[in-house]
Amino acid sequence: MLYIGIDLGTSAVKLLLMDSEGKIVNIVSREYPLYFPHPGWSEQKPEDWYAQTIDGIKELIRDVDKSQVAGISFGGQMHGLVILDKDDNVIRPAILWNDGRTTEETDYLNNVIGKEKLSEYTANIAFAGFTAPKILWVKNKEPENFAKIAKIMLPKDYIAYKLTGVHCTDVSDASGMLLFDVKNRKWSQEMCDICGISVSQLAKCYESYEAVGTVLPEVAEELGIPATCKVAAGAGDNAAAAVGTGTVGDNMCNISLGTSGTIFISSRNFGVDKFNALHSFAHADGSYHLMGCMLSAASCNKWWMDEIIGTKDYAGEQKNIEKLGENHVYFLPYLMGERSPHNNPNARATFIGMTMDTTRADMTQAVLEGVAFALRDSLEVAKSLGIDLKRTKICGGGAKSPLWKKIIANVLNLKVDVIESEEGPAMGGAMLAAVACGEYASVEEIANKVVKIIDTVEPEPELVAKYEARYAQFKEIYPTCKPLFEKLL
Repeated sequence: MLYIGIDLGTSAVKLLLMDSEGKIVNIVSREYPLYFPHPGWSEQKPEDWYAQTIDGIKELIRDVDKSQVAGISFGGQMHGLVILDKDDNVIRPAILWNDGRTTEETDYLNNVIGKEKLSEYTANIAFAGFTAPKILWVKNKEPENFAKIAKIMLPKDYIAYKLTGVHCTDVSDASGMLLFDVKNRKWSQEMCDICGISVSQLAKCYESYEAVGTVLPEVAEELGIPATCKVAAGAGDNAAAAVGTGTVGDNMCNISLGTSGTIFISSRNFGVDKFNALHSFAHADGSYHLMGCMLSAASCNKWWMDEIIGTKDYAGEQKNIEKLGENHVYFLPYLMGERSPHNNPNARATFIGMTMDTTRADMTQAVLEGVAFALRDSLEVAKSLGIDLKRTKICGGGAKSPLWKKIIANVLNLKVDVIESEEGPAMGGAMLAAVACGEYASVEEIANKVVKIIDTVEPEPELVAKYEARYAQFKEIYPTCKPLFEKLL
């Protein structure tokens, strides 16, 4: 049988076709516009997502036996607010995860409602990108739209609805809304009351590997696939990427170097750090995970290369970097503010330590190291909870750089396992579809079968020691600059 994984990203939808053995048959990508109606705002049209998804599926399965398509599932950009009216029409463009308009609402939740109450209700505190502050923003700034809301959804869930007619979500994606009681895997009535909505306006919540229904007859006819094709709930992009990299079960780790960067730690047990510096979410495998998320990771390097240096030769710029652990230049990677562990939308990117003999290579190295140091910040929080990691998987565009993987292995002092397929959320989505269809008994079973490690980057004790000293200096820069960031607004 064949399974489709849909990775609904910020810039494009990536579609992957996988067979029963976990072999990738085809991959297709379709882009759609991103809108910035005001500085710091970020929106997309859900209708664009669906149009490009359907178009992409047609190309994805064009040359295969369509009768073999048994299941579809998702990984999707998290936290985005999609609101539908009583006729299931989209009320306004979706407000995305990287939208920064909700400063007032986030402050209200954290400081008036209080972080302790939020953590008690949801296991998390408010971040500007989360969904609940966006709902409050619509309530405060667009009351006419708020009054029309019949259903509140997340980005990938809109695609699931269009395919099946079912209003659904999953536990991992719901965890990032600040409306979900993560420990008990159900909607929080208290948070609904705070946001002025009812539980009935939220979608039914499923485990990520559960089927929510089958494709609608008209969808099956348009795509040429069986009407028995199951659609599974899927997962938020980071949880789906974790499935795709085999980061399931207890005490496993995955680092994602995409537009944003994450360190994702799976756990059989529910846990929260006392400062809520890490997100505590439900995992797509039926258990839990902790996650540190930085808003700019591989995008820092892209910005530096494309906009500042003006080159697309990423590998060429890195080949002159040789003296690891000896760089005197530091880079704070906060181009879009920062989430974990600082939770400061006003934080800014900063170079510090340049002298007259600083080279272009030093600056490039500082960007790569700055992202690694920022990931280390979140790892330190996990360590404070007694989590003892020895290794991590890695995925995302930045993981294609051998140098960056070496830097991360030594800054974090972890063995970095490189897997055969770095398709992340799309692969995870296809794997979840296979579990929903009964091809595999559990998410762990398919992960053990499908995910293969092809290389491991080992930390080097001498380099680890050098980076330990550098990290001690790096972690002093943000608290020193923080008061200045507030004045730069």
